[in-house]
Amino acid sequence: MTAPLRIVLADDQALLRGTFRLLIDSTPDLEVVGEAGTGREAFELARELRPDLVLMDIRMPVLDGLEATRLIAAEPRLGGVKVLILTTFEDDEYVAEALRAGAGGFLGKGVDPEELLRAIRTVAAGESLLSPAATRALITRFLASPAAAAVVEAPLKALTAREREVVTLVAAGLSNEEIAAKLFVTPLTAKTHVNRAMAKLGARDRAQVVVIAYESGLVRPNSRR
Repeated sequence: MTAPLRIVLADDQALLRGTFRLLIDSTPDLEVVGEAGTGREAFELARELRPDLVLMDIRMPVLDGLEATRLIAAEPRLGGVKVLILTTFEDDEYVAEALRAGAGGFLGKGVDPEELLRAIRTVAAGESLLSPAATRALITRFLASPAAAAVVEAPLKALTAREREVVTLVAAGLSNEEIAAKLFVTPLTAKTHVNRAMAKLGARDRAQVVVIAYESGLVRPNSRR
């Protein structure tokens, strides 16, 4: 039996945390290992428990969810901890800030239970995930900033031509299987290219690859690939 994915819940509303706990703990492959009522507590629990994923609210006292996510992403020892933002504030600017902070996914609190469970599994596996309201067009409007290009230009130079091509496809939201079909390679080869590109870019997950692709100018808003 595979060990269940370990989840930390971070929300300042105890009732919501209790609801999420009941849902998650009723699923054999998931378990809640800790709860936090502030962003600071979420960060401290992430350091203490090293969960697979933190389900993070944005609006919390002491430290908000975006800053807590930044702290988790910046801590080398927490490289395996993913963050899924779950909030009522499903605003395009929040989406961009959440991705910049290091979140692997973003969902509104109006999602149905099964969609939330799928999202947890997806983000914990290192895939990026955005809710329907967080469309690619909205994200790119905030991420495609010329001022940010110089920050990631050097890492991009380390990519091979094929890895650059793969990064553009990841930014378009394609899965490894879809990338493989488009490039006429096996899914394993596609995954290898994605992983090598992530390592060279210093990206925690595919969501960070998306951020780098747009902020570097490698992919432009509304581009069609």
